[in-house]
Amino acid sequence: MDLEAVAAISRVKYTYLRALDTKCWDEFADTLLPEATASYGEHLAFDSRDALVEFMRSSLGPETITEHHCGHPEIDVDGDTATGRWYLSDTVLIPEQGMALCGAAFYTDRYVRGPDGRWRIAHTGYERTYEATMSLSDMPSFRLTSNRWAAESDSGDGTM
Repeated sequence: MDLEAVAAISRVKYTYLRALDTKCWDEFADTLLPEATASYGEHLAFDSRDALVEFMRSSLGPETITEHHCGHPEIDVDGDTATGRWYLSDTVLIPEQGMALCGAAFYTDRYVRGPDGRWRIAHTGYERTYEATMSLSDMPSFRLTSNRWAAESDSGDGTM
């Protein structure tokens, strides 16, 4: 097993998740090949890095807080290509819409090591094991006490 490649592939997946959650779109894009494809469930698919990044940038603005965790990687390396399967647990909070989502899925990825020696994602996608949504109004004790993007979305009267 090529443990150095497995570590580098793990790092690119973790960077993908961190950049997504911190809205660092240039860094997010750099984890993907230009021709990368993605599919998230049955109704959300992309045929290029630019299309995926633009969707994420426009859909996950400052009013949307995301938290993605991947673990239990199963990575197989074959020269300059690899496949990976990851267990995903995620949470999405949209306080403006009074909504929370939580779920789990299994990612299935393909990776390519480029001429620069860096691994990038050629395809990423997941199949949900479950997804649940809830109204934040059903949780009367819910209070968002910290939000990195609050200054961007704060209405000025102390509410978000």
